[in-house]
Amino acid sequence: MLKLLALLVAAALLSSCQTTDDALTTSSTPVAISGPAASAIAGDMASRLAEQIGSAGATTTIKMDKDTSEFATALDAALKGWGYTVVTDGKIAKDVKPIELSYSIEGFDGQVLARLSTPSLALGRAYTPTTAGATPASPLSIMQRN
Repeated sequence: MLKLLALLVAAALLSSCQTTDDALTTSSTPVAISGPAASAIAGDMASRLAEQIGSAGATTTIKMDKDTSEFATALDAALKGWGYTVVTDGKIAKDVKPIELSYSIEGFDGQVLARLSTPSLALGRAYTPTTAGATPASPLSIMQRN
């Protein structure tokens, strides 16, 4: 019984040992992108979001955090271009239930990963920035949440 206990303690201690492998990194860094690239990415992502959540109506309001980055400004303009009411200051009428939208844009290996998330949906796509804008480098990833 004592040998079994010693074996379990040794196995528990050894199982918590891990080594790092620099080749397998998953970290990403926030990236500043140019105006044309931000506009191209925001326009594409806004159109894909509109495909998933439906066309904008008089009561469709999207709530985003206030941000002054190129991408946030371009995303705000792109969503308004699709007919959505975008609120960034938190001032929403009591009878309006907004769609909460979060977004991120990160750089990795010369590409840019853009993500849009609502409580029921998450979209993601990689882009290759160019001098004239950005081109999709991956298919659109769509995750539906219940």
